[in-house]
Amino acid sequence: MPLAFITGGGVGLGAETARLAQAQGWEVALFDLSRARAEPVLAELPAARFFEGDVTREETVTAALDALGAVPDLLVNNAGIVTFKPLLETSTEDFAKVIAVNLTGAFTVARLVAERMIARGSGSIVNITSTGGIATSPGTHAYAGAKRGLAAMTELMAQEWGPLGLRINAVAPGMIHGGMSTTVYDDNAVVERRRMGVPSRRLGTEHDIAEAVMWLASDAASYVNGHELVVDGGVTKATMSMIPR
Repeated sequence: MPLAFITGGGVGLGAETARLAQAQGWEVALFDLSRARAEPVLAELPAARFFEGDVTREETVTAALDALGAVPDLLVNNAGIVTFKPLLETSTEDFAKVIAVNLTGAFTVARLVAERMIARGSGSIVNITSTGGIATSPGTHAYAGAKRGLAAMTELMAQEWGPLGLRINAVAPGMIHGGMSTTVYDDNAVVERRRMGVPSRRLGTEHDIAEAVMWLASDAASYVNGHELVVDGGVTKATMSMIPR
Protein backbone atom coordinates (compact mmCIF):
# COMPACT_ATOMS: atom_id res chain seq x y z
CA MET A 1 0.00 0.00 0.00
CA PRO A 2 1.54 3.35 -1.01
CA LEU A 3 2.13 5.92 1.73
CA ALA A 4 1.21 9.62 1.63
CA PHE A 5 2.71 12.10 4.10
CA ILE A 6 0.56 15.24 4.28
CA THR A 7 1.63 18.41 6.08
CA GLY A 8 -1.15 20.61 7.40
CA GLY A 9 -3.14 17.40 7.18
CA GLY A 10 -5.39 18.00 10.15
CA VAL A 11 -7.83 20.39 8.52
CA GLY A 12 -8.95 21.93 5.23
CA LEU A 13 -7.26 20.94 2.00
CA GLY A 14 -4.86 18.59 3.75
CA ALA A 15 -7.62 16.69 5.51
CA GLU A 16 -9.66 16.38 2.30
CA THR A 17 -6.60 15.07 0.47
CA ALA A 18 -6.14 12.51 3.23
CA ARG A 19 -9.75 11.37 2.83
CA LEU A 20 -9.38 10.94 -0.92
CA ALA A 21 -5.99 9.26 -0.66
CA GLN A 22 -7.31 6.68 1.77
CA ALA A 23 -10.38 6.10 -0.40
CA GLN A 24 -8.00 5.40 -3.30
CA GLY A 25 -6.10 2.81 -1.31
CA TRP A 26 -3.27 4.87 0.15
CA GLU A 27 -1.97 4.71 3.70
CA VAL A 28 -1.95 8.24 5.09
CA ALA A 29 0.20 9.99 7.67
CA LEU A 30 -0.81 13.46 8.79
CA PHE A 31 1.60 16.08 10.12
CA ASP A 32 0.07 19.10 11.83
CA LEU A 33 0.62 21.60 14.63
CA SER A 34 -2.11 20.23 16.84
CA ARG A 35 -3.65 16.81 17.32
CA ALA A 36 -6.71 18.46 18.87
CA ARG A 37 -7.67 20.25 15.67
CA ALA A 38 -7.02 17.08 13.66
CA GLU A 39 -9.38 14.94 15.76
CA PRO A 40 -12.39 15.26 13.39
CA VAL A 41 -10.49 13.87 10.40
CA LEU A 42 -8.76 11.24 12.55
CA ALA A 43 -12.18 10.08 13.72
CA GLU A 44 -13.16 9.65 10.06
CA LEU A 45 -9.89 7.93 9.17
CA PRO A 46 -9.01 5.65 12.11
CA ALA A 47 -6.24 3.99 10.10
CA ALA A 48 -4.44 7.30 9.56
CA ARG A 49 -1.27 7.98 11.51
CA PHE A 50 -0.73 11.39 13.09
CA PHE A 51 2.44 13.29 13.95
CA GLU A 52 2.39 16.58 15.80
CA GLY A 53 5.00 19.08 14.67
CA ASP A 54 5.91 22.37 13.03
CA VAL A 55 7.30 22.66 9.49
CA THR A 56 9.48 25.56 10.67
CA ARG A 57 11.27 23.27 13.13
CA GLU A 58 13.40 20.77 11.24
CA GLU A 59 13.84 18.51 14.25
CA THR A 60 10.09 17.86 14.53
CA VAL A 61 9.85 16.97 10.84
CA THR A 62 12.85 14.64 11.12
CA ALA A 63 11.39 12.98 14.22
CA ALA A 64 8.10 12.34 12.43
CA LEU A 65 9.79 10.85 9.38
CA ASP A 66 11.99 8.65 11.56
CA ALA A 67 8.96 7.47 13.57
CA LEU A 68 7.06 6.75 10.36
CA GLY A 69 9.36 3.83 9.75
CA ALA A 70 8.88 3.90 5.98
CA VAL A 71 9.69 6.23 3.11
CA PRO A 72 6.63 8.12 1.85
CA ASP A 73 5.66 7.51 -1.77
CA LEU A 74 3.97 10.92 -1.80
CA LEU A 75 4.61 14.15 0.07
CA VAL A 76 1.79 16.68 -0.02
CA ASN A 77 3.47 19.92 1.06
CA ASN A 78 0.30 21.66 2.20
CA ALA A 79 1.04 23.46 5.48
CA GLY A 80 0.60 27.21 5.13
CA ILE A 81 -0.62 30.41 6.71
CA VAL A 82 -1.92 33.74 5.48
CA THR A 83 -2.42 37.02 7.33
CA PHE A 84 -3.98 40.17 5.98
CA LYS A 85 -2.29 43.54 6.37
CA PRO A 86 -1.21 46.34 4.04
CA LEU A 87 2.52 46.35 3.37
CA LEU A 88 3.06 49.57 5.31
CA GLU A 89 1.50 47.98 8.38
CA THR A 90 3.40 44.70 8.09
CA SER A 91 6.29 44.24 10.48
CA THR A 92 9.44 42.40 9.48
CA GLU A 93 8.47 39.74 12.03
CA ASP A 94 5.02 39.26 10.47
CA PHE A 95 6.56 39.05 7.00
CA ALA A 96 9.21 36.57 8.11
CA LYS A 97 6.66 34.28 9.77
CA VAL A 98 4.66 33.87 6.57
CA ILE A 99 7.82 33.19 4.58
CA ALA A 100 9.02 30.71 7.24
CA VAL A 101 5.90 28.53 7.00
CA ASN A 102 4.93 28.83 3.34
CA LEU A 103 8.36 28.80 1.69
CA THR A 104 11.19 27.88 4.05
CA GLY A 105 9.10 25.24 5.85
CA ALA A 106 7.91 23.76 2.56
CA PHE A 107 11.51 23.56 1.35
CA THR A 108 12.66 21.97 4.61
CA VAL A 109 10.03 19.22 4.50
CA ALA A 110 10.63 18.58 0.80
CA ARG A 111 14.38 18.26 1.29
CA LEU A 112 14.07 15.90 4.25
CA VAL A 113 11.56 13.69 2.45
CA ALA A 114 13.46 13.86 -0.85
CA GLU A 115 16.63 12.57 0.81
CA ARG A 116 14.76 9.42 1.76
CA MET A 117 12.98 9.10 -1.59
CA ILE A 118 16.23 9.52 -3.53
CA ALA A 119 17.88 6.78 -1.49
CA ARG A 120 15.03 4.50 -2.59
CA GLY A 121 15.00 5.84 -6.16
CA SER A 122 11.38 6.97 -6.44
CA GLY A 123 8.77 9.33 -5.04
CA SER A 124 6.35 12.13 -5.79
CA ILE A 125 6.09 15.56 -4.16
CA VAL A 126 3.14 17.90 -4.66
CA ASN A 127 3.64 21.42 -3.33
CA ILE A 128 0.52 23.48 -2.65
CA THR A 129 1.10 26.92 -4.14
CA SER A 130 -1.68 29.44 -4.86
CA THR A 131 -3.15 31.63 -7.55
CA GLY A 132 -2.24 34.36 -5.05
CA GLY A 133 1.32 33.83 -6.23
CA ILE A 134 0.25 34.23 -9.87
CA ALA A 135 -2.06 37.24 -9.55
CA THR A 136 -1.23 39.13 -6.38
CA SER A 137 -3.90 40.54 -4.09
CA PRO A 138 -3.42 43.69 -1.96
CA GLY A 139 -3.21 43.03 1.75
CA THR A 140 -1.56 39.61 1.60
CA HIS A 141 2.04 40.91 1.98
CA ALA A 142 4.51 37.97 2.13
CA TYR A 143 2.02 35.31 1.02
CA ALA A 144 2.25 36.18 -2.67
CA GLY A 145 6.04 36.12 -2.67
CA ALA A 146 6.18 32.89 -0.69
CA LYS A 147 3.81 31.06 -3.03
CA ARG A 148 5.48 32.39 -6.15
CA GLY A 149 8.78 31.34 -4.65
CA LEU A 150 7.44 27.84 -3.96
CA ALA A 151 6.32 27.58 -7.60
CA ALA A 152 9.87 28.43 -8.72
CA MET A 153 11.27 26.01 -6.16
CA THR A 154 9.02 23.29 -7.60
CA GLU A 155 10.66 23.76 -10.99
CA LEU A 156 14.13 23.68 -9.45
CA MET A 157 13.36 20.55 -7.43
CA ALA A 158 12.18 18.82 -10.60
CA GLN A 159 15.38 19.79 -12.42
CA GLU A 160 17.67 18.58 -9.63
CA TRP A 161 15.72 15.60 -8.29
CA GLY A 162 13.99 14.39 -11.46
CA PRO A 163 17.12 12.62 -12.71
CA LEU A 164 17.26 10.87 -9.31
CA GLY A 165 13.83 9.27 -9.72
CA LEU A 166 11.47 11.88 -8.25
CA ARG A 167 8.55 13.85 -9.67
CA ILE A 168 7.85 17.26 -8.14
CA ASN A 169 4.77 19.25 -9.14
CA ALA A 170 2.51 21.88 -7.64
CA VAL A 171 -1.20 22.62 -7.40
CA ALA A 172 -2.27 26.27 -7.29
CA PRO A 173 -5.77 26.59 -5.81
CA GLY A 174 -7.87 29.66 -6.52
CA MET A 175 -11.34 30.80 -5.46
CA ILE A 176 -11.75 27.81 -3.16
CA HIS A 177 -14.68 27.88 -0.74
CA GLY A 178 -12.74 26.21 2.05
CA GLY A 179 -9.27 25.87 3.51
CA MET A 180 -7.66 29.11 4.62
CA SER A 181 -10.25 31.10 2.65
CA THR A 182 -13.22 29.92 4.71
CA THR A 183 -13.65 33.20 6.62
CA VAL A 184 -13.61 35.20 3.37
CA TYR A 185 -16.94 33.63 2.46
CA ASP A 186 -18.87 34.42 5.62
CA ASP A 187 -20.74 37.11 3.67
CA ASN A 188 -23.16 35.66 1.10
CA ALA A 189 -22.79 38.75 -1.06
CA VAL A 190 -19.05 38.10 -1.30
CA VAL A 191 -19.73 34.47 -2.22
CA GLU A 192 -22.01 35.51 -5.07
CA ARG A 193 -19.71 38.27 -6.34
CA ARG A 194 -16.75 35.91 -6.40
CA ARG A 195 -18.74 33.12 -8.00
CA MET A 196 -19.79 35.39 -10.84
CA GLY A 197 -16.16 36.38 -11.41
CA VAL A 198 -15.17 32.77 -12.14
CA PRO A 199 -15.66 31.65 -15.76
CA SER A 200 -16.91 28.27 -14.52
CA ARG A 201 -19.52 30.19 -12.48
CA ARG A 202 -18.86 28.26 -9.30
CA LEU A 203 -16.40 28.37 -6.45
CA GLY A 204 -13.97 25.52 -6.06
CA THR A 205 -14.07 22.98 -3.27
CA GLU A 206 -11.42 21.31 -1.17
CA HIS A 207 -12.27 18.10 -3.04
CA ASP A 208 -11.38 19.75 -6.37
CA ILE A 209 -7.89 20.37 -5.02
CA ALA A 210 -7.56 16.90 -3.54
CA GLU A 211 -8.45 15.37 -6.90
CA ALA A 212 -5.75 17.44 -8.61
CA VAL A 213 -3.16 16.43 -6.02
CA MET A 214 -3.93 12.75 -6.29
CA TRP A 215 -3.93 12.87 -10.10
CA LEU A 216 -0.43 14.36 -10.04
CA ALA A 217 0.59 11.57 -7.64
CA SER A 218 -0.84 8.87 -9.89
CA ASP A 219 0.71 6.87 -12.72
CA ALA A 220 -1.55 8.81 -15.10
CA ALA A 221 0.77 11.79 -14.52
CA SER A 222 4.00 9.80 -14.75
CA TYR A 223 5.44 12.15 -17.40
CA VAL A 224 4.45 15.35 -15.59
CA ASN A 225 7.35 16.92 -13.73
CA GLY A 226 8.04 20.51 -12.65
CA HIS A 227 4.49 21.64 -13.48
CA GLU A 228 2.20 24.00 -11.55
CA LEU A 229 -1.40 22.88 -12.12
CA VAL A 230 -3.75 25.84 -11.67
CA VAL A 231 -7.16 24.80 -10.31
CA ASP A 232 -9.28 27.96 -10.26
CA GLY A 233 -12.20 27.63 -12.66
CA GLY A 234 -10.32 29.85 -15.12
CA VAL A 235 -10.27 33.00 -13.00
CA THR A 236 -6.59 33.86 -13.42
CA LYS A 237 -7.10 33.91 -17.19
CA ALA A 238 -10.23 36.04 -17.07
CA THR A 239 -8.81 39.57 -16.79
CA MET A 240 -9.97 40.74 -20.21
CA SER A 241 -13.49 39.41 -19.64
CA MET A 242 -13.84 41.92 -16.80
CA ILE A 243 -12.79 44.93 -18.87
CA PRO A 244 -15.38 46.38 -21.28
CA ARG A 245 -14.29 46.87 -24.89
